[in-house]
Amino acid sequence: MRLIQAFKKDKELIFEISELVHDEKDFFLWWLGQSGFLLQWNGKRVLMDPYLSDSLTKKYAATDRPHVRMSERVMDPKLLQDILVVTSSHNHTDHLDAETLVPILKNNPGIKFIIPEANRDFVAERLQCKKEFPIGLNDGRSVTVDEFSFYGLPAKHNEIERDEKGNCRFMGYVVAFGKYKIYHSGDTLWFDEMIDLLKPFKVDVAILPINGNDPVRKVAGTLNGKEAAELGKLIGPGNSVATRKEALNLLGMIGGAESVRPVAAQLADSEVRDWARMSLERIPGRDSVSVLRSALNTSDAGYRPALEQSLRHKRTTLRSVGRAK
Repeated sequence: MRLIQAFKKDKELIFEISELVHDEKDFFLWWLGQSGFLLQWNGKRVLMDPYLSDSLTKKYAATDRPHVRMSERVMDPKLLQDILVVTSSHNHTDHLDAETLVPILKNNPGIKFIIPEANRDFVAERLQCKKEFPIGLNDGRSVTVDEFSFYGLPAKHNEIERDEKGNCRFMGYVVAFGKYKIYHSGDTLWFDEMIDLLKPFKVDVAILPINGNDPVRKVAGTLNGKEAAELGKLIGPGNSVATRKEALNLLGMIGGAESVRPVAAQLADSEVRDWARMSLERIPGRDSVSVLRSALNTSDAGYRPALEQSLRHKRTTLRSVGRAK
């Protein structure tokens, strides 16, 4: 399996995050690998299910269940500063990693930590923190921290599992802020009540797993790619600008030649063309270069400098692509 290389990492990624901290118009979402995402809006940062170590690779190295990273580690967790909230959806190491979370909690005084209430004892033991420190949620409950509201939903991994008090052990969260809503599902399979629970939120972005549920892998299953796409279609507000931007952003990180054509189609829409252009910058191969070259030759004069910059980023000189007249 090809390791997904980080487009930016370490101090370069931190610099990009910091450069956008004063943007008051948009929210920004960075994929940090595995199920980890960093949300930044209105100068505030929320970290979801970060896994920024190789603890699982080491733990399962000599077993029949190797856990090899699909994506390059993007940064040392010690670099993450000014985090308002960090979440954990469940107790599996790639969603509750001590090697990641301990330095983050240490370096961010005042940080809030949201977990499934059912996991409180386990979390306190693994992270060696006070038992009362995390904020525990259950499905149907919510909590607000600063300008962010977190709504708890059940997750099925492989069952909707509850403790003796009825609290969910596996959860997802809808994060509401300003006019936006993001659903971070954690690890989940499809279950009957899912659509009815999520549809009222009209989420702008759904962060969903696509590993599937193959018993051969000997790990608990999740949605597969087709199911995730169908779920997103059923619970979202339609093709909102925010949804399309985030889809383009993710395609830039994980897309290949098959993604070039649908991404290129978005260059015609002024609301998302910058996101499409930057996505094409990241997609490897000659097809993405060809699309950017074609766009350069047909674009309005005001947008050509941006396309030229994208081609430079792909290490393609204007002499080789030709300058539009």
